[in-house]
Amino acid sequence: MELLFILKDIILPVFILMGIGFFIQRKLSLNIQTLARLNIYFLVPGFIFAKLYSTHFSAKLFLNVLLFFIVYVAILYVISYFIGKAIGLEKAKNTTFTNSVMFFNSGNYGVPVNDLVFKSDPFAMSIQVIMLTMQNIFVFSYGIFSLQAVNTGKLKAMLNYFKMPVLYAMVFGISLNMLDIAIPSFIFVPANYIADGMVALALFTLGAQVAEIKFTSGLSKVYCSLLLRLIIGPAIALGIIFLFGMKGVIAQALFIASAMPTSVNSAVIAEEYNNHPHFAAQIVLFSTFSSAITVTFIIYLSKIFFA
Repeated sequence: MELLFILKDIILPVFILMGIGFFIQRKLSLNIQTLARLNIYFLVPGFIFAKLYSTHFSAKLFLNVLLFFIVYVAILYVISYFIGKAIGLEKAKNTTFTNSVMFFNSGNYGVPVNDLVFKSDPFAMSIQVIMLTMQNIFVFSYGIFSLQAVNTGKLKAMLNYFKMPVLYAMVFGISLNMLDIAIPSFIFVPANYIADGMVALALFTLGAQVAEIKFTSGLSKVYCSLLLRLIIGPAIALGIIFLFGMKGVIAQALFIASAMPTSVNSAVIAEEYNNHPHFAAQIVLFSTFSSAITVTFIIYLSKIFFA
């Protein structure tokens, strides 16, 4: 029964939006790079600013989740990097492969799953919002840096990052939140409108990317990514949770959050920087499909271990 709830309330809406993007791309042949840039330069900065400014959480909770997140993605990076090398991926493609394992869908997938499992518990949702915020910051900082560094070098990539609006959205969002400075409604209302549009356009963009995918070869590499993201990833998270002695809702929420499929934004930035975008989109597509089974299983295990 729980599987049916997840399929109906989470998976189906995701694929409806992707399907709209798919069919419109087939009909109108939109410029996908323009769609990707709308995400990076317009929607994501508004989303991060609005979330960081409006979310309230304790310092202790934030530090616990932050520590988990840093250790988790560091382990994922090391494992995925060396596996990518072992299966013969060249530098640029290995970067996209590694990103596909480290960047998981904490937003349009993770938030609804959290809401369903914990029945709108505000404490559990605050954990998910922190994970969502850190994932977005990570994707649009390291993710962009890693893709640019492939072609432009690390120093130039670092300098180019300071041109990204998402950096300043993050700084202003955190600063205004910590200083408890009220934002005029004529600024915050548009920011919320922009944030609300991010999920829809990101999934629309993914659907448009999928419409141009040619499934010819290299699917074995996609399957390696799925194994790491959907099975090995949650197993690593479980080990970290037990190592840190986490229990109850925080342990359950982090375990479930770690099982999310590859982030749509990993395909968006791969498209923007032309770094194997079809490979990235294939991984997101197959990962999202496969997660209908794996996420349900992880939710079941989380209740056994932590509920």
